[in-house]
Amino acid sequence: MTKQLSKNEQAILIFKALADPVRLEILHYLKQCDHEVSCGEVGQAIGISKTSGSYHFKLLQTAGLITARKESREKYVALDQSTFEQVVGHFWDNL
Repeated sequence: MTKQLSKNEQAILIFKALADPVRLEILHYLKQCDHEVSCGEVGQAIGISKTSGSYHFKLLQTAGLITARKESREKYVALDQSTFEQVVGHFWDNL
């Protein structure tokens, strides 16, 4: 059973996730791609290890900033623009 987060708790998760330069770089890369990409592709593009990538992708997914799906052994991620629009407002335009 998963706990439903309050608006404030969700906002805190989002802004904590956005407070890291590596996660901002991941989001910037995903915005440029404008489609679903593999975690490995993102990691390679921004120069982070698989372990580091897993950590950052998990935090971004928990905050609702990205969507993720697993296919075979690969994980694919994409931006969840609706979270930016609902919680962060015009920040999306400046990313």
